[in-house]
Amino acid sequence: MNLKDPEAMNVIIGKVLRYGVVLSALVIVLGTVALAVSQGPAETSGFLVYNPSVIPHDGIDVSLSGLLSGLASFSPFSWIELGVLLLIATPVTRVLISVLLFAAERDRLYVLVTAVVLALLLFSMLVTPSIPGFNA
Repeated sequence: MNLKDPEAMNVIIGKVLRYGVVLSALVIVLGTVALAVSQGPAETSGFLVYNPSVIPHDGIDVSLSGLLSGLASFSPFSWIELGVLLLIATPVTRVLISVLLFAAERDRLYVLVTAVVLALLLFSMLVTPSIPGFNA
């Protein structure tokens, strides 16, 4: 594949986005079906409608360790959460792939600009939630 051809880069990035969204949707559907099977269709509809007074994660550990143990025990909420995390990770992965593709082209300016965008994305997702008073 000739990375100097902009169309080749578009094909790679398009596949990353397409596969990320499809994988995310499949995982969310898997979790939703598991929720419907475990709770019954009547109970499930209450979980799937946005209602700020009823939080579906009430009593569910949403940390990384909680997510991993929930996935291991096939908790429907953990699978839905994983699908949402995959959906969030898809555009971040697209930016990471862009950095790598620009590096393979030896285009320093675009590597720098895209790396700054990636750093800002990661900082906003990973660091800002832990800043005291930021979420207040």
